Amino acid sequence: MRPLIAIPARFSSSAAALRFEAEVAARKLVEAVYAAGGEPLIIHPAAPDGAAGDAEVAERLEFTGGVLLPGGGDLHPAAYGGGGHDSLYDLDREQDAFDLAVARWCLRAGRPLLAICRGLQVVNVAVGGTLIPDMPRPHRHHVSELILKPDTTVHGVLGQDVVTTSCYHHQAVDRLGARLRAAATSADGVVEAIEADAPGGGWFLGVQWHPEDTAATDPAQQRLFAALVTAAAARVDGAQKGLAVKRADPRVRGAGRIGQGGRAARCAPPDGPS
Repeated sequence: MRPLIAIPARFSSSAAALRFEAEVAARKLVEAVYAAGGEPLIIHPAAPDGAAGDAEVAERLEFTGGVLLPGGGDLHPAAYGGGGHDSLYDLDREQDAFDLAVARWCLRAGRPLLAICRGLQVVNVAVGGTLIPDMPRPHRHHVSELILKPDTTVHGVLGQDVVTTSCYHHQAVDRLGARLRAAATSADGVVEAIEADAPGGGWFLGVQWHPEDTAATDPAQQRLFAALVTAAAARVDGAQKGLAVKRADPRVRGAGRIGQGGRAARCAPPDGPS
């Protein structure tokens, strides 16, 4: 069975074939997840009035195997204590609130998480990091070779020392958030990949580039999606085995079923008429 990979939708003011505003996901992103063996599941990013409760997000996503935080518009500078800039675009406090809550839940719950472009920036801000609101030299339509640091998650996943990346961003990590480390840095000093700075917790990797752009033709980029799906499948399998063991425990099987004298216990009816 394919593990479910949750992808928070992106709000869009228009979309082909639709008459109204839409919630969308990039087709190449969805196809890369599916090609890796996952079942992509687009999630409505509900955060009324720009607020998303962590508990509500946890309840909504608990059934998923893993999460992919995709690219999108800029994070509002208020999320990281930054200032405004004329180059900021597609600001949406509801989108920000939901994505940040998803990132916090994944890291806290150990849910496998792949964060791409804006997604990487969201994770960094979610744990107290900051962003450069507008890079001196934006990486728009920017294709370059990136040297990966050895003994990092991204190096292990891609299986090579140098990778060709496709970037489109004008913001970047400034100060790293708590318990994160840079796993790759571009020639001009931009943090291009982040991961947890210590083992433990769930599988997590953030990349500033867009691996979905070339995943269909570049096996190294497709391996990022395969790694997420593999981690999600392992988590689901582990959870199912744990549940089977729990159900096999006679103390659990008998709980709530056998009352005094060996008779099946029944719940007391509510007070008053039903």
